[in-house]
Amino acid sequence: MIDRSTIDKIMEATNIVDVVSEFVSLKKRGVNYVGLCPFHNDSHPSFSVSPSRGICHCFTCGKGGNAVNFLMELEQMSYPDALRWLARKYHIEIQERELSDEEKQKENERESMFIVNEWAADYFQDILHKDVDGLAVGMPYFRSRGFRDDIIRKFKLGFALNERSSLVDAATKKGYKAEYLVKTGLCVQREDGKIFDRFSGRAIFPWFGVSGKVVAFGGRVLDSRTKGVNQKYVNSPDSEIYHKERELYGIFQAKKAISREDCVYMVEGYTDVISMHQCGIENVVANSGTALSVYQIRMLRRFTRNITFIYDGDAAGIHAALRGTDIALREGMNLKMLLLPDGDDPDSFARNHSSEEVKEYIKTHQTDFIEFKMNLMLKGVTDPIKRSEAINSIVQSISVITDQIIRATYIHDCAQRLGIREETLISQMNRFIRSGKDEMEKDAARAESVQQKAPVQGGEQQVKGNGLEKKVEKMLIRMVVLYGERMITVQDNEGNDIELPLAQYVAMDLGADNLRFTNEIYNRILEECVAHLDDEDFKAETYFTQHYDPEVSRVAGKLCVRFQLSESLKVNIDAMKLKNTTIRLVVGFRLDYVENHLKDLKFQLKQPGIDAEQQRSLMEEYMKMQKIRNLLAQSLGSNIIK
Repeated sequence: MIDRSTIDKIMEATNIVDVVSEFVSLKKRGVNYVGLCPFHNDSHPSFSVSPSRGICHCFTCGKGGNAVNFLMELEQMSYPDALRWLARKYHIEIQERELSDEEKQKENERESMFIVNEWAADYFQDILHKDVDGLAVGMPYFRSRGFRDDIIRKFKLGFALNERSSLVDAATKKGYKAEYLVKTGLCVQREDGKIFDRFSGRAIFPWFGVSGKVVAFGGRVLDSRTKGVNQKYVNSPDSEIYHKERELYGIFQAKKAISREDCVYMVEGYTDVISMHQCGIENVVANSGTALSVYQIRMLRRFTRNITFIYDGDAAGIHAALRGTDIALREGMNLKMLLLPDGDDPDSFARNHSSEEVKEYIKTHQTDFIEFKMNLMLKGVTDPIKRSEAINSIVQSISVITDQIIRATYIHDCAQRLGIREETLISQMNRFIRSGKDEMEKDAARAESVQQKAPVQGGEQQVKGNGLEKKVEKMLIRMVVLYGERMITVQDNEGNDIELPLAQYVAMDLGADNLRFTNEIYNRILEECVAHLDDEDFKAETYFTQHYDPEVSRVAGKLCVRFQLSESLKVNIDAMKLKNTTIRLVVGFRLDYVENHLKDLKFQLKQPGIDAEQQRSLMEEYMKMQKIRNLLAQSLGSNIIK
């Protein structure tokens, strides 16, 4: 457990822009920063980051909060792990007490798997650098690939011993449970229950997620053993913490360079990424043999819209280049293509050329996808049917582009290059677009049909209308968060002016009739605000948006979000306006409470079987509430008589 004083140090040191920039490419806009939201498929920058308030927020999907909330939501971290991540970033030492047995049991499965993977990465690395077999067998393999020591350590490359139980035995001695060795894919369990190492005798390539956590491993059988081996590489299977279609090899090491260069190079394998890094080109990632997925493209789009596919010039490389084009185009990427000379892959090309030579080659030889497809599919083709099929393939790729101006530009360019009337290509493109929409509508209908047939779980019903979180109480608690410590002048029961903090006035007024917010987080915020009013330099907004409880800070961040766009939009509210606004909201809150109580009384009066005494009592209460409701309404400037 992390103590409160350490949490305070971490929160004080944290810069929200620094943290979000690790995952999203940000641009300054006024006093704030904006970027594409990492939480949904964002087509324009709707994610705003306020350095002055230390919070971020998406104005489309509503997600955000402080740095801890951001990490927890994006990387699916636990609260302690988000704090540890920030502590490592800002070099803050954490003193943690030993967890009790009960607390250890509550550690979630994901965390246990991350911990096991982190240990395994260090274990494989130690074997490579310190064990006799690692130095004699593993290291020569990496040397044969031309990798320097600094690059080997940068990617935490390692080696697994030949014995099928080496990792199992070492992990067991360290106290790691066998179930997590299996769930992470480090080990395989046989039907008889015995487990053995998955990667024994292989060079190890750890996979790091965007945040730097080890999510998986790739293991390559060494060159001396590849003869007759069908599967040179073995990768971790999908698990709770790793889905191959959602990860990119090298993204953690590349993300800053991608943002800086505003461009990413997509290659195919581990060694391609590593050799290009060693060559001095760091904005490079690999999908490692899998078909490029929409999740991978959306991850890259956080940092840049410019992507260049760099693959071998052989048939396999051409196929790999083609299968990802439509996904990249559909997601709004500016796509370039580059096939290397025959016999070269990015690994060998980077090892045999300097950084400047590689960059110059890419610059002069990369082409847009239309030219690439035309050269590939139409070069030397005279057969009308084959030529028609090739043109259709090019037009179909253009049809998936969502930006109409870009789509029109490509069609115009394509018509000029092919010598075909633009109207003809537009007509064919529209057919593809309609066909794509029809398929989407069919998919949506099928999904809706399945959803309608699905049984309601647990008898739960969705409450519609105002819901529990009412507008008035939301506005009132926002005043507490923004101005809770500010002094306002109000009158006591005898008509005397008294000065007290806004939060204290709200608590006293509502407390006089035991009124509470329907949202328990709001009640907690009000109570804590009153409790800390005597603290030196207490500022409610800072306290709650940077609160140690992630749920409180998330709610506070949302409450403050309307004021974060720019300094010019912030409300510099004077004392009189602050007092009047607060009083009106308190009265409005009371009115809202009375209105709901009246509805409840009316409902009870309509119930069958109530006796005369109950009916009389309910009617007296109803009339009393009506009078109170009318008085409250009049004080707000309304006149309601029902």
